[in-house]
Amino acid sequence: MASTSSPISDFFRGRHVLITGGTGFMGKVLVEKLLHSCPNIGCIYLLIRPKQGHDVKSRLDQLLNAAIFDWVRKNQPESLKKLVPINGDVTKHELGISPLDQNTLINNVSIVFHSAATVKFDEALKLSVAMNLLGTKRLVELSYSMTKLEAFVHVSTAYCNCNRQDVEEHLYPIPADPEKIIQCVDCLDENLLESITPKIIKGWPNTYTFTKALAEKMLLQLGDKLPIVIVRPSIVTASWREPILGWVDNLNGPTGLLAGAGKGVLRTLLCHKDLIADLVPVDICINLLISAAWYTAINRPKGIDIYHCTSGTTNPIYWKDIERLGHEFILENPFSDILWYPGGSFKSNRVFNYLCVAAFQMAPAYIIDGLAKITGRQPRLIRIHKRLQKAVSCLEFFTTHEWNFKNTNVQRLFTELDPNDQKTFYFDVSQLEWRSYIESYIWGTRQFVLKDHPSTVPNAKLRLRRMYYLHRTSQMVFIVLAIRYILLGNKSIRRFWYSALCFLIKCINNATSSLRLL
Repeated sequence: MASTSSPISDFFRGRHVLITGGTGFMGKVLVEKLLHSCPNIGCIYLLIRPKQGHDVKSRLDQLLNAAIFDWVRKNQPESLKKLVPINGDVTKHELGISPLDQNTLINNVSIVFHSAATVKFDEALKLSVAMNLLGTKRLVELSYSMTKLEAFVHVSTAYCNCNRQDVEEHLYPIPADPEKIIQCVDCLDENLLESITPKIIKGWPNTYTFTKALAEKMLLQLGDKLPIVIVRPSIVTASWREPILGWVDNLNGPTGLLAGAGKGVLRTLLCHKDLIADLVPVDICINLLISAAWYTAINRPKGIDIYHCTSGTTNPIYWKDIERLGHEFILENPFSDILWYPGGSFKSNRVFNYLCVAAFQMAPAYIIDGLAKITGRQPRLIRIHKRLQKAVSCLEFFTTHEWNFKNTNVQRLFTELDPNDQKTFYFDVSQLEWRSYIESYIWGTRQFVLKDHPSTVPNAKLRLRRMYYLHRTSQMVFIVLAIRYILLGNKSIRRFWYSALCFLIKCINNATSSLRLL
């Protein structure tokens, strides 16, 4: 009889864990996976800040209402009591944690998962530094006091070294000094800081990748006596297998592109379609985080191990595949209340893409909103267009560049896992079949982000058909108007078409006369 033991699950037995960013996309999946696959785990402390009038207890209840916790609620309801909210904020002194809660963490925590960060690419540098850099520094300082600490897992990004094309799994030197950046941000006026941000982050496309690179350098400087491991995911997307097929809860990255295209409002995107789109499902990332924590605690490697959670070098998918499969499955399972028939394509030329944006997104938005105002309805397309373009512009750097992320450490770690753990905590991306994954990704976007119930598919297909006819009709009208404009503008062309039309009418009359004689 095959053994069902799990060294990773056994390791977490009775051990207490601290998670920052537990209410985020990756954090939710991490919490669910630990409860699901490590049922004998001790307490899971979640650093949560009050938000929009909700205290940490209310926010924990909101977290547990997510569909991904349905299995745990049904099969292991008692394990939910292991979740302990800690009132805190990574942007505040000592993480905003009370002395009593600090003592609890110091005396109990064995594993730290640090995933709290602002992932907005266009975030102001001040806030980006406060969350991604200062937050990391404060957590490191707290971790030095933890008497039982065995692993500190830091969630970074593969794109923190996006100024290099070939990226190995090690720390690269960067010219900026974390402490000086912190001091600079702290003393400068926000308006002045915003104006000089491009010079400060020179070499990086946005404040997110820049501050993530600084955080890694800070870990090297301050965390030399801590059991630190860094995991660098690429573009984190919907779940592959667990906790629910295709689960996603935000519009970040490709999810927003799929939603915009599916609704019919995104018609064009600047993208070099022959480049690799380095997508990685969220459950693969989470399984790697947990496995890296186990390996670090058991083996205590010297220095900081780094793991690239990427797919490009092992099982690549290209942007042209996403364009083709996305269009196919969006038409197969259309979204409800689409604003236009889904279509459009990626463009590799910036000027041509801009013209397409103006012609097929901006102009229709202004025309339709203008008609809405005349008829007394609420205009909304211009606002949607502006928000969409802002999001798309942040992604352009990543859709027009390609990187070679080496993942030797990830492959080696997978071979270190017990066969049972390779199944339970899978992160071998080579087994991923992209076609079926994109199909489930689009279905998950439809169900979990856009809140379209499966029962709405028939009506959505009916609306899609209507929009198709409207789309084709508008194209014909445009062609007729264009031809009419050409004819009216050029006498020789007008005479040619008039002669051709007369000849066609004459042929029809002759054919009719012949049929009568017969």
